[in-house]
Amino acid sequence: MNGEEMSTQQFDENGASVEADTVRALEAILMVAMEPVDPSLLAQLLEQPIEVVERLCAELASAYELAGHGFQLVKIAGGFRLQSHPDLASYVERFVLDSQEVRISSAALETLAIIAYKQPISRSQVSAIRGVDPDAVMRTLQARGYITEVGRDDGPGQAVMFGTTQLFLEKLGLASIDRLPGISEFVPDASVVEALEMGLRIVPQSQVSNVAPDTDI
Repeated sequence: MNGEEMSTQQFDENGASVEADTVRALEAILMVAMEPVDPSLLAQLLEQPIEVVERLCAELASAYELAGHGFQLVKIAGGFRLQSHPDLASYVERFVLDSQEVRISSAALETLAIIAYKQPISRSQVSAIRGVDPDAVMRTLQARGYITEVGRDDGPGQAVMFGTTQLFLEKLGLASIDRLPGISEFVPDASVVEALEMGLRIVPQSQVSNVAPDTDI
């Protein structure tokens, strides 16, 4: 066994292969990733040399393909991600679309509103606003033709940016995105906010104890 084999076939105190654990961790990360994951980030997370990460990804990709899985590991936009196999696109489309007559969910409506008002916007930015992973919902919206990729962020990672489509405008009967109602129309005015704040304000216990009891009967 040469030095390279020794470095990748280490064993922990329980006798389990360290590389096997690394592969499992790699799969787990890629399974939940919303966008392609850069090899350098994977190397940092897995505490492995980037060469090892690249090799493991290549081996996994080959293994998935040989096993005939319905998904594949691909390198795209400089990173790795898991995706459904292209030859099963018709089944995936049938699942995602199901029926165009099905009402859009409240989660999808919320996500669509965020994209409409904040576009261009990335998945991670939508996630930060909603507080949940929007990947599945955004895939549905994209499959239905309501949102589309409009470019990439100039920052690190060059995240994919999304915006609404012409179909979105047609469904709402709008000539352009500028015709969307202003967000201020959905925000209560200052008097309502003040009343809510007064009603929800917590009175310190010290102040409560100093208030004379109501003697009216």
